[in-house]
Amino acid sequence: MIEQKLLLVDDQPANLVSLEAILEDQGRTLLKAESGQDALKILLKEDISLVLLDVQMPGMDGFEVAELMRQRKDTQTIPIIFVTAISKEKKYVFKGYQAGAVDYLFKPLDPLILKSKVNFFLQLDRQRRELQAKLKEAQAHRAAYEAEKRNRGGQE
Repeated sequence: MIEQKLLLVDDQPANLVSLEAILEDQGRTLLKAESGQDALKILLKEDISLVLLDVQMPGMDGFEVAELMRQRKDTQTIPIIFVTAISKEKKYVFKGYQAGAVDYLFKPLDPLILKSKVNFFLQLDRQRRELQAKLKEAQAHRAAYEAEKRNRGGQE
């Protein structure tokens, strides 16, 4: 089973505890950050499958974190779900999608909807990882085949 890491980012510790209670599951590691800077540090060190990101935070807001993630090759494809209590005005939602969000959830969160969306994105991540593993295996077989062919060619 592939271990998947979720990064939960919110400046309110109580919100992190709530997210953790809803999302805790076997095969998942939940990493928490209370600021955009902390989130970016974790993203540099860990192989993250999904980020749940609060929009309104002091210092660096969620939009800035998402934009910085999209600029780095190793983090640009990690799905981001914005979790926010901010106004549902279209301009904010649009800004979130422009910054790289794959979804937008508004507080108070419905635990069933949150779980469903997280499970969907984690399933996509699992499929992507399985495909990468199969590709790597196929490339190794091909390299071994090519090496064997070269060795046999030199002996004839």
